[in-house]
Amino acid sequence: MAQQAATQADNPIGSSTVRVAVVDDHESVRLGLKAAFLDEGYDFVLAAPTVQELIDGLGAKRVDVVVLDLSLGDGSTVTDNVKRVQATGAAVLVHSIADRVASVREALAAGAAGVIPKSSATKTVLAAAATVARGEVLNNLEWATAIDADRDFAKAQLGRREREILHLYASGLPLKLAAQQLGIGFSTAREYLDRIRAKYVEVGRPAPTKVDLLRRAVEDGILPGLDPDGGDGR
Repeated sequence: MAQQAATQADNPIGSSTVRVAVVDDHESVRLGLKAAFLDEGYDFVLAAPTVQELIDGLGAKRVDVVVLDLSLGDGSTVTDNVKRVQATGAAVLVHSIADRVASVREALAAGAAGVIPKSSATKTVLAAAATVARGEVLNNLEWATAIDADRDFAKAQLGRREREILHLYASGLPLKLAAQQLGIGFSTAREYLDRIRAKYVEVGRPAPTKVDLLRRAVEDGILPGLDPDGGDGR
């Protein structure tokens, strides 16, 4: 029993196996990541030099996460690649060199679950893949840097109460419980949530789902903590 617990503690995947694929136009990167994932017990499905070859190779097979290079040699765009990978049902983990801030920002805006630099240790890349495969947001320095360095990134101007609602709701609380915690009615909380979504649409960062709201909260620094300088949204 103790041996089983130790094995699970050493395995970043836990008790379930993560199905992973890699898209990178450098063969050495594809082969290196494939070997590393296999060594750690991941279910490595496919390595491809382009997103089109990934889709063709997958066929009816599904993967949980695709480790995607941003700069591929086939003339494809970042947004198109991220969205096409997402259409297969997989989460997207961006694997890129650190100075491509504009491309990283574009990938995040398109819906990539996180960013991991190519300079990272292999185990860090593997752990990041497991994180996004579980449906969690990879909130790391590269994500924050990509956003902070982009002067065109527009934050929604949320008031204090709106930020509180977003903080609680995006953290996982049902809206009814978030309203109770703040001492407001459910209908009032719903109005705040509708207003939040409208403000994100206005700045070109729509958030129709709860997962999207979580992304926006992380991007704008509302999670993991509230901004003490915010004003009251009422």
